Amino acid sequence: MANRMLGQECFDLKNKAISHLHDFFLNSINSDISAIDLCDEIPTIDYSLLFSENHDERAKSLEHLGKACQEFGFFYLINGVEQSVVEGALKGISDFFELTNQEERSEYLKKNPMDRIRWGLRSHAGENREYLKIVGHPEYHCPSKPASFRGAIGEYFKRMHEVELGLAKAISKILGYEETYIEKEFKLEVGFDVSAMNLYPPSFQSKGSIGVPEHTDPGFFVSLIQDVNGGLQMLTHKGNWVTVNTPRNAIFINLGDHLEILSNGKYKSHIHQVILVNNEVNRISMATLHGPSLDIFVAPASRFIDESHPPAYRGMTYKESLELNGSDEIDVQSSLSLLRIPFSL
Repeated sequence: MANRMLGQECFDLKNKAISHLHDFFLNSINSDISAIDLCDEIPTIDYSLLFSENHDERAKSLEHLGKACQEFGFFYLINGVEQSVVEGALKGISDFFELTNQEERSEYLKKNPMDRIRWGLRSHAGENREYLKIVGHPEYHCPSKPASFRGAIGEYFKRMHEVELGLAKAISKILGYEETYIEKEFKLEVGFDVSAMNLYPPSFQSKGSIGVPEHTDPGFFVSLIQDVNGGLQMLTHKGNWVTVNTPRNAIFINLGDHLEILSNGKYKSHIHQVILVNNEVNRISMATLHGPSLDIFVAPASRFIDESHPPAYRGMTYKESLELNGSDEIDVQSSLSLLRIPFSL
């Protein structure tokens, strides 16, 4: 316990040092190098400490989470889902791409807007990946092959949904609400969760350096696991790109568009991209978008609205927002730019 608290204290001290050093770095490095800011170290949140029986430890952890949400918008999460479950999920995804042929996978090409399983292959200058998208909640859908897939991915979904509800409680608290606030507002018991399981090629096989172009993601938050580090880059509040190198036993968490809308911009959904420049081997990742119920109307909460902070986003149901730019539900494409209300003087 003492070591855990020491780790968080070190994080706080490190952040203070970062704030003092940031201006120095901006003034001392040229514009090309400053495109990726070495000062932006992604924070780590210990999930177990958010629910510690020790009041001081729990309070410190919640404060730590609040800073990570407001000052970064993304973080590494440890002690949430067992590593064996994460490794089992990644093995299930690997088996899907290795033990089935392209003809079998093409069974899941787009058929209609209500698809709950969809496969695709992108190989051009703007995007390079093969992917499988499945709806994991409120009803779990999965391909029939391979046999190992259903159990491994299903167990990960089950454990990650428990973490989703726990983070909803913790974030509700740090926003000043009762702990069930987000769970009720988003109706997470029937929330619409979609996983994108990606196979990225080595850089020497790709057509260009982009795996997935710049975008934000809808929903409450996105959880990411991957078998090989590198590729994902986040755009920080400071306008710098940082590379995500998830530590072993950790899951990467990125806040989604609809938490930004609910908090009226207090917490931000950050632009990110996947690049393949340093890909030496195939890389597998699983990004799960944890969303509200499709029928839930999401708009800025009254707590975050006043004369100085008018509503910054239009409200609509989650389903409507997913379809606003012409996409299907399973595409889980962002429409955040269309939901922002233009600011006028």
